[in-house]
Formats: sequence, C-alpha cells, structure tokens
Amino acid sequence: MAPTLRQELDQLHDEYVVAVNQAIADGALDRAEELAAAYDNDAVELVADREGLTHLLPIRQPVRPESPLRRLVERHRTSSAA
Repeated sequence: MAPTLRQELDQLHDEYVVAVNQAIADGALDRAEELAAAYDNDAVELVADREGLTHLLPIRQPVRPESPLRRLVERHRTSSAA
C-alpha cells in the first residue's frame, strides 16, 4: 500500500529534524536555517504534487515564514549568543 500524504510529510519532517539537529550540534546554525527553509519548500512541493496542484508553484511565502524547525534554530541561535 502506498503511504498517505500525512505519512510522507511525517517522514520528510523526521529526516529534516535529524539534519537540523546535527547542524545545530555542529554549531552550523546557518546550515540549520538553510535546512529549515528547505523543509518548508519540500513540504509545499510534496503537497502540491500529491494534490495535483504543481501548476500553482512557486507559492509566494513571507520573507521568513515561521515554522517549528525555524523556531528550533532561532532558539539555539539566541541561546548561543547569550
């Protein structure tokens, strides 16, 4: 049976969480931020592809959309600056 969209999104998120956490552990906060942004884009593309809406891409997003992965990076950036 093919995975559901939710399962695919969960797997994508889990993979990015590992990568973001590794970048943070390495002290590469810029890389962690890039990964968080890449997750946002990949998730939108996955949904658009599965829903047959790729003709609507690219979706214009705020300059820096707030997401859980970006908040994680920002918390580490703030704590390392203190």
